[in-house]
Amino acid sequence: MVTIKKHAIVLHSRAKLFELVDLVEEYPNFLPWCGDTKVIARTDKITRATIQINYKGVKQSFTTENVKIYPEQMLIKLIDGPFKMLEGRWQFIEIEEDACRIELELHYEFSNIILDKLISPVFNIIANTFIDNFVQKANKDSDV
Repeated sequence: MVTIKKHAIVLHSRAKLFELVDLVEEYPNFLPWCGDTKVIARTDKITRATIQINYKGVKQSFTTENVKIYPEQMLIKLIDGPFKMLEGRWQFIEIEEDACRIELELHYEFSNIILDKLISPVFNIIANTFIDNFVQKANKDSDV
């Protein structure tokens, strides 16, 4: 099992970052590895969506359900995909009104050794740059 923990301190409210992470349908516009997304269900408690990876020759999709506690955290749970296990947590910790610490912790394991060898290097890149991409998007949106 692979564990990835990333964090950043940003000059945006935690609500803004929470909403950006929840806006799955926008991912293809700013995540270079994201080929497409489909929101299956969204309420104020959950977001269930399928995300398609299209990066460095790897094309795979997976579906997760994020259990939301606005604007503090999202718990990530695997519904379907090439994983034996995928779970994690986004956390948004207020520092000041317009500053927060955003944290992402992911635990994952692919369903078999072949998928692990093929997809794991790409998924590691994705997971390790995820927060950076969201921070860049938030900064870009503030410049408009």
